[in-house]
Amino acid sequence: MKATHQPPTVQVSPADLLRMAALYLRRHGWTQGIYYATTDALTSPACAVGAIGMACAGKPLMHPVLLSSADENTYRQSIAALVDYLDAFAPIFHIDEDGHLLDEHTSPYSWNDDPGRTAEQVITALEKAADEWDRLHTRGGENR
Repeated sequence: MKATHQPPTVQVSPADLLRMAALYLRRHGWTQGIYYATTDALTSPACAVGAIGMACAGKPLMHPVLLSSADENTYRQSIAALVDYLDAFAPIFHIDEDGHLLDEHTSPYSWNDDPGRTAEQVITALEKAADEWDRLHTRGGENR
């Protein structure tokens, strides 16, 4: 390979990141109330959004602005795909004492941190959100 040769780049979709996040949680564990159980470990247990960050950055991601603009965009699209899935299939909405809706969409943070939540539910939601993203954005493996 010549020094000027540019190797082909692989386009990672939000569905890819969601599946990688689910795999990360299966291999390294899940946590609640914090992105990563310990930030000094390369593979510490993570919450749903923390796992998406690990899948995107390959290390604990404390803020998405530390990513390249393309990676940050895919990271944010992945979280949006998870929120869309949760809104449709596992909504949690917060109502104030006057009965007004406080949140228009299900927060992946509140959903992850719900005391009744299990690691398997989080992993399954990530995988199903990925399937839903693929269903809406691809046709026969090709982007729509």
